[in-house]
Amino acid sequence: MRLFIALILGVLLLVLAPVALASTTEVSFSHPENYSDARFSRAYGRGADDSVLNELQSFIEKLGQRYLQPGQSLRVQVLDIDLAGRYEPWRINYGEVRFMREITWPRIKLHYALQQDGQEIANREALVIDQSYLQHGNRYFSSDRLRYEKAMLDDWFRRNLGPQAQTQN
Repeated sequence: MRLFIALILGVLLLVLAPVALASTTEVSFSHPENYSDARFSRAYGRGADDSVLNELQSFIEKLGQRYLQPGQSLRVQVLDIDLAGRYEPWRINYGEVRFMREITWPRIKLHYALQQDGQEIANREALVIDQSYLQHGNRYFSSDRLRYEKAMLDDWFRRNLGPQAQTQN
């Protein structure tokens, strides 16, 4: 009987151990109605489009799964978004087209808190920008409306939260 109970406990530990070691990423948006430029349409004024927020939230969560170590948890609070490019109101026939220029780089301001097994490793505010977004390659499809922002966030996660970055902290 003791052997049976020990065997059951061993199996439970094997099943539950990966869940306990899994990394988690939580994303929130602080006052999206005041964001600089987070819209897929030409609507004037400040604010955010829900589809932009949903797509970015999903992408940041995937980056967390890719770069965080087992037992780590990341909380990201997005404070401001300024998408790459601009709508140019004087272009009558291109009302819903973002024009990419050297001076209209993507920018995301965020606050993040990283924990390892309940111990806080980092708690910082960061301004994630890519001023040379038009000069280097982009592995995301040209049809992806957030391809510049995704490339920028991917690079930032790799440099700041990837395994090599965490050994330097």
